[in-house]
Amino acid sequence: MNYRHAFHAGNFADVLKHIVLTRILLYLQEKPAAFRIIDTHAGAGRYDLTGAEAERSGEWRTGIARIMQARFSEKALPLVKPYLDIVRAFNNGAELKAYPGSPLIARALLRPQDRLTACELEPNARKLLIDALRRDEQARVVDLSGWTALTAFVPPKERRGLVLIDPPFEASDEFEQLAKGFAAAYEKWPTGSYLIWYPVKSRRTADTLAREVAQAAAASKPAGKCLRCEFSVAPQQAGGPLASCGLLIVNAPWTLQGELKTILPELEKPLGQGGAGRFRLEVPKP
Repeated sequence: MNYRHAFHAGNFADVLKHIVLTRILLYLQEKPAAFRIIDTHAGAGRYDLTGAEAERSGEWRTGIARIMQARFSEKALPLVKPYLDIVRAFNNGAELKAYPGSPLIARALLRPQDRLTACELEPNARKLLIDALRRDEQARVVDLSGWTALTAFVPPKERRGLVLIDPPFEASDEFEQLAKGFAAAYEKWPTGSYLIWYPVKSRRTADTLAREVAQAAAASKPAGKCLRCEFSVAPQQAGGPLASCGLLIVNAPWTLQGELKTILPELEKPLGQGGAGRFRLEVPKP
């Protein structure tokens, strides 16, 4: 598949990914030591929801627009509010017109001692990201392939942090490349946290990726653990639009699984299309 993000910004997959990203970064903030975020496929950073691409797909209307209007329980609201507050900040608290991508969400959660390395090869997206982060001493935009960056920038000098791997899945072998790239990076930095996003078009392909990532993490010293989270808004139809996606979180905060058990059930109704959505949350076997 070809996942051009300008068409999909703010959709259900972004909501899931960015809620989890926010929870991980808030956990990293709990210790005073600096951390580094490495975003291997950063994108443009900010997306215009009134632009032609976003209007053409309209996916944000069944994603972030619904979540902004959803009523969360007293337990779930404090867990999703930091993410919603970041989105509101890009819209001055008014009508949704813009959506922040992963690098700008990450930037919003950096403390003075923390740093962001954002990699983007596509010229137009890279220019937009540079403009969004211009003169920002804590954020660096790098003209480098995300697959090269995976091993080039780990371990960071901070020794704490998160690698976000969110490729566009334009190449037919991208799942295989993702598994190999993760394994190589993890061998160099087994104490870092990793957040991997993937589309679920084929159950076999998704299961293979989860197994290979879990195996690579478990084989390292110290051994790492993998948490798998998938969310479906409707049954996936062959050749149809993306209706299911997943996240693999390696070395997840110990609090994350419990937080997701609270959050995910409350995303099912607002994000579901033609009925409630559904999720799975598990620790995959190596």
